[in-house]
Amino acid sequence: MTEEEKASALKRLWQNISDTVYGMAAHDMSRAALRTRASMEHLFILITMGDLLGIPILPPYYSLRLLPYVVPQIATWKRRMLREKDVADAMF
Repeated sequence: MTEEEKASALKRLWQNISDTVYGMAAHDMSRAALRTRASMEHLFILITMGDLLGIPILPPYYSLRLLPYVVPQIATWKRRMLREKDVADAMF
């Protein structure tokens, strides 16, 4: 084995150990943070654009001011809000 092969094997070993430690320690926390962020974004859109579902919460003036920032997310938000809920959704 040459020095380059040894260095490459050592680098791969270190990367595997690093990935394993990350998976054991931080993966669940990062997934929970992403789920929390998604829930907060959907709640924000519900509060600002609730008129689209017939739930007027904010006056239309403020909703129209925020509309350019929310447009890319409206389609997925409407699909999520109008989706039929199941007991299994609460578990996962």
